[in-house]
Amino acid sequence: MITDIVIFLIGLGLLSWGADRFVYGASALAKNIGISPMMIGLTIVAMGSSAPEIVVSATASMAGNPNTAVGNALGSNITNIALVLGLTALFKPLMVNSSTLRREMPVLLLVTLLAVYFLSDSLLSLVEGSTLIVLFFVVIGGVAWISTNIEKGDPILAETEEEIPSDVPTSKAVLWVIVGLIMLPLSANLMVDSAVSIAQFFGLSELVIGLTIIAIGTSLPELAASIAGVLKNEDDLALGNIIGSNIFNLLAVLAMPGLISPGVIDEAAANRDSYAMLGLTILLILFSFNLRGTRCINRWEGGVLLACFAGYQVLLFS
Repeated sequence: MITDIVIFLIGLGLLSWGADRFVYGASALAKNIGISPMMIGLTIVAMGSSAPEIVVSATASMAGNPNTAVGNALGSNITNIALVLGLTALFKPLMVNSSTLRREMPVLLLVTLLAVYFLSDSLLSLVEGSTLIVLFFVVIGGVAWISTNIEKGDPILAETEEEIPSDVPTSKAVLWVIVGLIMLPLSANLMVDSAVSIAQFFGLSELVIGLTIIAIGTSLPELAASIAGVLKNEDDLALGNIIGSNIFNLLAVLAMPGLISPGVIDEAAANRDSYAMLGLTILLILFSFNLRGTRCINRWEGGVLLACFAGYQVLLFS
């Protein structure tokens, strides 16, 4: 048991490091070949934040644990909103200024509703998995188009440009991309195997282990990035990373079990977890554009999100 916990933590550390190196190398390489910083930020960086979830979901599905993969997708979105944004707002209220974010939030809501619908029959089919992955590439194309038409005064533009690495030799960028691509699947295998062993030891279901230990673990980089972002007054970038990550989680991460291991899933995912995710998504939008018109997620709203996260964990283990 102790060995499994140590292996899980090592796998988590390597997964986070591998994803970071992959994003660093891919962003630097894209900048070197002339892609705009805004397009890099809204596509490569946003996808990179979901890379751990995507690889873990694919690994779990190939290992015959589709419920772990589904739990990872839903649990990551729940954790990103309730825990990550909740804690971040407690550190510093989040101002919502970017018009780009105001376009992305309705997309997040629509994608969430589609995911809830697909899971409502406790079945994730190959057709549904294929639909999600096709929509993933459609959204990537849409985001790329938005990046070329963004308003010059949009605050997320300057915030994104500051985060893109510069003066990185192309050879070094390619090296980090390769290192990241190697480390991601290797570390994901360590995480999934050890997480399943831990779940069996405590008598937890595959779904719950995906919703909790794996989802929280893979969301820790978002937590660190969000807190660091708001401390540098990059509120829109911090919030944008969460929104983008949640969209990609539902389109790319949830697609993996449908594509690799389609079939029946745990009914709790349809009757409990998908609705918890939908409720928190609606709450996020209401908090971001409240009736007072302040466009701010303040500290008490962050506290409400954290309370929702705590209540959800109690529900899972009750």
